[in-house]
Amino acid sequence: MTPQSRARLALSLAAEPGDQRILERVAAHGVEGVAGRLRDADLDRKVDDALARGAAAGLRWVVPGDTQWPDALDDLDHVEPLQGSVGAPWGLWVRGAGRLDELARSALSVVGARSCSTYGADVAGELAADVADAGLTVVSGAAYGIDACAHRGALALGRPTVAVLACGADRAYPVAHTQLLERIVAEGGLVVSEQAPGATPLKHRFLSRNRIIAALGQGTVVVEAARRSGSLNTLHWADLLGRATMALPGPVTSRRSDGSHAAVRAGKAVLVTSGAEVVGELGLTPPR
Repeated sequence: MTPQSRARLALSLAAEPGDQRILERVAAHGVEGVAGRLRDADLDRKVDDALARGAAAGLRWVVPGDTQWPDALDDLDHVEPLQGSVGAPWGLWVRGAGRLDELARSALSVVGARSCSTYGADVAGELAADVADAGLTVVSGAAYGIDACAHRGALALGRPTVAVLACGADRAYPVAHTQLLERIVAEGGLVVSEQAPGATPLKHRFLSRNRIIAALGQGTVVVEAARRSGSLNTLHWADLLGRATMALPGPVTSRRSDGSHAAVRAGKAVLVTSGAEVVGELGLTPPR
């Protein structure tokens, strides 16, 4: 491990992801300079423990400058803070044999309601299968509802998918998705997180991980989102990053889609009704 990589790991353990105060210090003193100022026996122990636990779980620590680092994540260093988070991750813990840089080269982020309807589950799976068939990697958060349907839609076409977690990449959250996450890894996809191995999924960590989901995709599509849905946070990140922002409509009587419809009305998302339309919005040619 290089000194730069170890310093980034130390910073990731010293504060929550997206902490603007640490970013400001790094801008002034550099990664290794700030890590050196924070360094003590306790932080050194945490770094060593994280590396040991990561190695035991088959994780690798990938940082900017590594060949497997997706350059798309660097765009996060050039946008304004959103709900307390800002900046590219110091690094990512990655589980799986695939290369994150290659999978993110042509990717779509799919998010939506955890408590989705049968309609939402069906259209999310179909949309994910269609864009996977077009050669796109589906990126989502492995949560209940739309996320899981998106991952399964891609897997049904034999395509890899990327799950970004709000806990350690060595954990399964939710626990009911243990087999789904194992299947993602077994079939060429990846499970990734900026949280240290063993970290628990706290509420604010879901918001900070949303910026990673948005940044990894060339665009983000929301399938069912109520007005206060966390998936709209991902859409906002995609908008800040200049990515394509899309929403799939639901029934006009469904509160599960109020947020999606409001985003379309406000000009924050383009209405799409199929995977082919999503592929077209990204400037790609839909499969015949």
